Parts: sequence; structure tokens; C-alpha cells
Amino acid sequence: MTSVTAYQGTRELAFRSNDGMAVALLWHTATDLLSVVVSDSRTGETFELVLDRDDHAMDVFHHPYAYAAHRGLEFALVLREEELVAA
Repeated sequence: MTSVTAYQGTRELAFRSNDGMAVALLWHTATDLLSVVVSDSRTGETFELVLDRDDHAMDVFHHPYAYAAHRGLEFALVLREEELVAA
């Protein structure tokens, strides 16, 4: 099982995992900021999005890659063998 580590002064508000990917919505109590951390054990990629005051936390939690792309983050394309189709 994959997990996301939260540090002292950080509270996990929501967590989900599926197929090697873990997503956590975190509240950083000292700064009163929210962030979404994504960890993909298949690719080894991890990123964190700090939410703006006008971001909807649950939207970012459910669609972190869309928000990351909107902010200009790029990700490597990983193809799994079962997804490859012979031409």
C-alpha cells in the first residue's frame, strides 16, 4: 500500500489510493494553507500543489493532474504493456 507522509503541524483531510497512486489533501496548520500531494509508485513521481485561496480543495483533490497541467507541470508519458496495441 502506498502512503503519503504528513509532517508535524500537518493534518490529512482526505486520502485515496488506487493502482499505485496515492493522493492526499493536507492542511498545514501553521500557515493555514491547503495542499494536495500526489505520489505514483509506478513512475516514482511525486508532486505537491499548494492551493490558492480561490481553488476548490475537493476539485484539486479529485483532479490533481488537471490542476498541475494548468499550472504548467509536465509529466512523462508511461505506457504499460497491456495498453499497447499492435498496429
